[in-house]
Amino acid sequence: MASIARPALLRQVCNAAPTRRMASTFAGSSLKHPSPLTRRPMQSAFATPGASRVAAFHASGRRPILPPLPQVVDGDVNKPAPIPEPSASHGSYHWTFERLISAGLIPLTIAPFAAGSLNPLMDASLCALIIVHSHIGFQSNIIDYFPEKRIPLIRKGSFWLLRIGTVLLGISMYSFETNDVGITEAIKRIWHA
Repeated sequence: MASIARPALLRQVCNAAPTRRMASTFAGSSLKHPSPLTRRPMQSAFATPGASRVAAFHASGRRPILPPLPQVVDGDVNKPAPIPEPSASHGSYHWTFERLISAGLIPLTIAPFAAGSLNPLMDASLCALIIVHSHIGFQSNIIDYFPEKRIPLIRKGSFWLLRIGTVLLGISMYSFETNDVGITEAIKRIWHA
């Protein structure tokens, strides 16, 4: 950011007209007041073409990157914000469940490759945890980026797409585990290919 602001600041300082404070500073000292001739070379050193005078990261009101979401005012100024019903399953238990699944993925990912065993039960539990972990992660993204108050239809459709995708992923992982070599063996074969 400093590299963006510094040339603009130097241009402003070089182009600024001397103020009374500067004139009184130069009047009391042995230095002479800077003349426009001494300022001219500094100004030309920092002169830029007209097209590049626009500040970096300039945002134009005419062409926004994304259009704004629909704005809806619910109630008036005196209406209090709705307080959600307290629920342990959507609070601390949900957070603890997410952390347990994330922590459980670490040994299940390392164990088949470190021990060299191809236990179908361990492979199935790894697949189940990957599916649940992915579902919870995408669900959190939908909750964060699609607010229910502003775009309820997109949020509901996204949740249904997530549920359908999770079921299809579960069916395909089950089919891959029972009819083929399994996920850990497939990864080993890809790694050694």
